[in-house]
Amino acid sequence: MRMSQVFSRTLREVPAGAESLGYGYLVRAGFIQQLGAGIFSLLPFGLRSIRKIENIIRDEMDKIGGQEIQMPVVNPADIWKETGRYYSIDKEMSRFEDRVGRDMVLAMTHEECVTDIARFEIDSYKRLPQLVYQLQTKWRDDPRPRAGLIRVREFTMKDSYSFDRDHEGLVKQYKAHYSAYFRIFDRCALPTIAVGSDSGMMGGKVAHEYMYLSPVGEDTIITCSHCGYTANRQVAVFEKSCHADQQLPVEEVLTPNCASIEDLANFLSIPTKKTAKALFMMGTFVDDTSGEETQKLIIGVIRGDMEIEENKLQNAVKANALRPAHIEEIKAAKMEPGFGSPIGCAEGTIVVVDDSVANSSNLVAGANKVDYHLLNTNFGRDYTGEVADIASASAGYACATCGHPLQQSKGIEVGNIFQLGTRYSEAMGCMYQDEAGVRKPVIMGSYGIGVGRLLACLAEEYHDDGGLQLPITTAPYQVHLVSLVKDTEIAEEIYKNLEAENIEVIFDDRKESAGVKFADADLIGIPIRLTLGNRSLKEGKVEVKLRAKPDESLSFPLESLVSDVKELIVSMEEDIRSSMQHRELN
Repeated sequence: MRMSQVFSRTLREVPAGAESLGYGYLVRAGFIQQLGAGIFSLLPFGLRSIRKIENIIRDEMDKIGGQEIQMPVVNPADIWKETGRYYSIDKEMSRFEDRVGRDMVLAMTHEECVTDIARFEIDSYKRLPQLVYQLQTKWRDDPRPRAGLIRVREFTMKDSYSFDRDHEGLVKQYKAHYSAYFRIFDRCALPTIAVGSDSGMMGGKVAHEYMYLSPVGEDTIITCSHCGYTANRQVAVFEKSCHADQQLPVEEVLTPNCASIEDLANFLSIPTKKTAKALFMMGTFVDDTSGEETQKLIIGVIRGDMEIEENKLQNAVKANALRPAHIEEIKAAKMEPGFGSPIGCAEGTIVVVDDSVANSSNLVAGANKVDYHLLNTNFGRDYTGEVADIASASAGYACATCGHPLQQSKGIEVGNIFQLGTRYSEAMGCMYQDEAGVRKPVIMGSYGIGVGRLLACLAEEYHDDGGLQLPITTAPYQVHLVSLVKDTEIAEEIYKNLEAENIEVIFDDRKESAGVKFADADLIGIPIRLTLGNRSLKEGKVEVKLRAKPDESLSFPLESLVSDVKELIVSMEEDIRSSMQHRELN
């Protein structure tokens, strides 16, 4: 390809609203262009990189027995109503009616669609196991798109779906995906870790996320460097030291201006772990069959030295959504904001108590009266509720596995795998007949990779002050040929020779200054730059620079240029292959 004919153009200034360096460089280098909030067009450079990522994904999916299919982006709502997700998913799923008034949705994932296909294709144990995958557009009306391709509303995803007769088969396919995903990310040269995660709207009991650690990430990852424990903070656990004494009588005390736990602990001269604090939330609950919504007040109770993880609280009560409760909603349930507790709360309030509170005694809690607290409150005696782990893990807490201090970091989710079980097959009647003629639900798994997000993470990982430095396996081209000589014939000949050997080359044939050409080459970030200059050509050589090593330079003889470039490409690809690790799920 010639630079003079490239459809996109480079930009000298960082676009307004670019929250991260990688995003800014993808726009400036002409890889992507924003159409609307969370909606981007892939320009030629960007699409070439995406296609390379997709081909790596296809290769690894085929190796574990995947068969590629393609399912519609537009789905009839009936199949989503069968599973109840039509009602349980909020405004992130876009709904509309077709011309005859039939309810339709824009698919944000394809569990329903693939299950609908499978219930017609799979009728016997002889048809199992199966694994299908697609690379398809998804739409999720995210209220807060950010950082370019990292968090968008329209995106391309690789989603695969496994079908098995038993749990053992599901585990086998799950483990195959676990390792295949690491091979995919390794071949793209993106460093990732796998963490235990929440299954969320997908359902199922076992799930892992693949995280690229980055300060621009929104997920908090909890890790233990001693034993290797890793988990998303949404589900992370830690060791809670609890001490229970003989229960003492409740005593109401005046605590003026003590609306915070810190103020209360200082006023009473006690540690914060001897207090219990409350979080008031309103939960939305949706009936899976009728779609009817109800709102219920939820109070989460946790020890004062900890915080509540809202995702855990939402899962504990099985709410579709949570929001902070309004003051009038709290008061209507006979509780007082700032001095609240579940003691004496109105009937119908959902009470969830962290196990740190349930296993401690004589805690100070709100008296539901301004400026008053209660000493010696005890769960089970003074109030009841559901006991669950709703605590938020944080750096410094003790690892639940080995007791060593935990660490935390920010990450971006680039892939996920779920053991769905029979969540969808039972709801939609996807059954198979076993050897004895008994009909049983198919056991399913679901596995996703965000293709555009993967490119965005590569841009975050590989750049310098000049622009992108994408790896050879995912860069739009392998070679950037820059001509600074007036004699165009030799540059044209080199360009044609490189293309003849199937080397991916972008040829800067523009009548621009050397400074402009070099700046654009750095910005676009093609791994190998060949520069035809008058001095080097007189010596019968071509200058070679590797984008990942901007301070180093070498040269290749003109007569062996093509073969030397081919060897260099092979060497760079081998470097990526040699760094790949074989990782399995135990």
